[in-house]
Amino acid sequence: MQAPDDFNPQPGLAEELEPGLRRILAPNPSPMTYRGTNTYVLGTGGLAVIDPGPESDAHLASILASVQPGQQITHIIVTHSHLDHSPLALGLSQATGAPVYAFGGPQAGRSEVMSNLAAGGLAGGGEGIDKEFSPDITVDDGEIIRGDGWELEVIHTPGHLGNHIALAWKDACFTADHIMGWASSLVSPPDGDLTDFMASCRRLRQRKWRVFHAGHGAPVADPAGRLEWLIAHRTSREAAILEALEQSPATARHLAELIYTDTPLALLNAAERNVFAHLVDLAGRGKAVPKGALSASSVFELSGG
Repeated sequence: MQAPDDFNPQPGLAEELEPGLRRILAPNPSPMTYRGTNTYVLGTGGLAVIDPGPESDAHLASILASVQPGQQITHIIVTHSHLDHSPLALGLSQATGAPVYAFGGPQAGRSEVMSNLAAGGLAGGGEGIDKEFSPDITVDDGEIIRGDGWELEVIHTPGHLGNHIALAWKDACFTADHIMGWASSLVSPPDGDLTDFMASCRRLRQRKWRVFHAGHGAPVADPAGRLEWLIAHRTSREAAILEALEQSPATARHLAELIYTDTPLALLNAAERNVFAHLVDLAGRGKAVPKGALSASSVFELSGG
């Protein structure tokens, strides 16, 4: 699924998406962030800022300028601690006095298998981790964050990152980087865990949503269809990996080169991480095994191969 070419909002401009909700695009476009990070301002009196974004004086000024007479920022909510979502939380908190809410620090919610990979020296890839991030208030799965005329239900959605949360706002959901309209989410071990990612997708699929407001790109107007596409996309990648392994054992890098034939060279490392995430998931389900200890450079073969 390709990103729509007509999504190109002006960075720094607070654009109303629906009553009580505005979006401010951060000035950080890249191959990993599309046009930039979406910062959301929720409410009409006491405001919640969802995902302040990267460290940026210009973006901080834009967020503060969006506060209208009679309004104040009372909550800062971070969906996950990647460098394009969380670093500005500290400066915004210092400027407004509002506390920062999140599931936890950078390693919160990390699965055991990913913790073991990290302990073995596997470094993260992709957007980069905000290693210094520490919320003032930690929130749990199912917790309700209440503000002035609004409330948000915390849904722990690990997969893209262990501390990733989605936020249900009535029949809308702020899905951050778990579900986006412009691309499938990056799942890059040891920060990303595909087993958790698929479980989070299935969990979100259990509810009827009107719209997804994602961390990057335009609102997703067909949440159910997007979820089905995303699950099918991952299932097809798994099938391609298993088919390749039927031919011969292979590393994640070799499999990425075989499968991601249309991927630009600059994004092949990310593709390799995605393949490795699938291989770890397949190993956990007993469908593939590494030769020797599990690592990003392991040669994998089908179970019983």
